[in-house]
Amino acid sequence: MKALRRLCLLMLFLLGGFFIPGMSGDPPSDPPPPPGGHGEGTNQPPAGAPIEGGWGILIVLGSVFAGVRYYRTRAEH
Repeated sequence: MKALRRLCLLMLFLLGGFFIPGMSGDPPSDPPPPPGGHGEGTNQPPAGAPIEGGWGILIVLGSVFAGVRYYRTRAEH
């Protein structure tokens, strides 16, 4: 009987959001205005984070990892 009660409560909570309109989210609002520099004759690209530093770090770490694996493989034989 306890399992049936738990199942009924679980179904009530899971399906309750579909039947109670107050539980639904708000409709989407208007989008924010475009950033500065937009509309100066042509569209300006967004200012993003530079990825050069990340690529360099990734290549160095990958090279070190490959070197360590190669060294360990050669040391075992």
